[in-house]
Amino acid sequence: MPPPPPPKPGVIPLAPMSLSDILGGTFTTMGRYWKQLFGIAVLIYGGALLLVGATVAIAYSATSDSLDKLVHNSGEYDDSFGSDLVAPLVIAFGVVCVVAVLAMVIANAAIMAACPAVLQDAVLGRRTTIGTVWRRAWPRVPAVIGAMLLPWIAWALIMGVFMASYVALIVSFVSDDASTAWAVLGFLLMIALIPVAVWVWVLFSLAPAAVVFESQGPVAALRRSARLVKGGWWRVFGISMLAWFIAMIAGYIIQFPLTIIGMMTSMPGMAEMGPDASVTDTLTAMASYMVFIMLGSIISQIVATTFPQVVTGLLYVDQRIRKENLAPALVEAAAAQ
Repeated sequence: MPPPPPPKPGVIPLAPMSLSDILGGTFTTMGRYWKQLFGIAVLIYGGALLLVGATVAIAYSATSDSLDKLVHNSGEYDDSFGSDLVAPLVIAFGVVCVVAVLAMVIANAAIMAACPAVLQDAVLGRRTTIGTVWRRAWPRVPAVIGAMLLPWIAWALIMGVFMASYVALIVSFVSDDASTAWAVLGFLLMIALIPVAVWVWVLFSLAPAAVVFESQGPVAALRRSARLVKGGWWRVFGISMLAWFIAMIAGYIIQFPLTIIGMMTSMPGMAEMGPDASVTDTLTAMASYMVFIMLGSIISQIVATTFPQVVTGLLYVDQRIRKENLAPALVEAAAAQ
């Protein structure tokens, strides 16, 4: 007789899982616990969007005169006048960028903490609420940020090298200096850094789950993730990349029609604008387009962040089942509820 199937009190069988088990468990989790996952995601990203929007509104109100003059001036002002116009815009843009980056870092870290918090109940088949998940996840956000700081820095370094190389390439087209050599060197350095960044990302990808499941600190979570991934790097890499690919396709399918709707609704207002329309008039005419773009961006961002993090959380459970025989403890915990 074939062996009996492993117990399955929740969304996954409590045994070493296959790819289909992990993806099936992810879809089941998102189906059963969509209120908790998407509710917290909407709350977090909505709050981040409101913060960034308020910052943009304040920055625009403080620099609207300078922006209008810079856009519509014919260029007949002197250098000092130009500097007086540009400096406030540069400062305002810098402040908006800083606030946006900080808001996105905190929001992504909160989602990384919320998904394992949901899985703590989903794996055992227990019910949970948005409030319970929030109380588990939010206190762990600083530790998640600390644990993910190294992978984020690795990718930020690659983006910095790419931008520097791109700028050097542009300079080489408009001048006859040696910028081309620097651009080529920068692109080669970027290509060399990508495998290192991918290795770091996969090695420490289970750290957020360790932070939430085991209440680990940032350094301990990084070490824990490295131990769990060791010997299974390619498996974790392949499943994680597949999860990100699925999320990217789903996000695009969601965002594309909303972008088209936004373009169609904004066309009448754009057509009525004259050649001397102010920045305020332009923004007003594009309001519906911007609303649909933001709506599509938020929904696609929620899907693109939540789905891979649920997969990563299940990979964490799977690696512990494989390496530490966690299944009996989970069966006992499910039976005791």
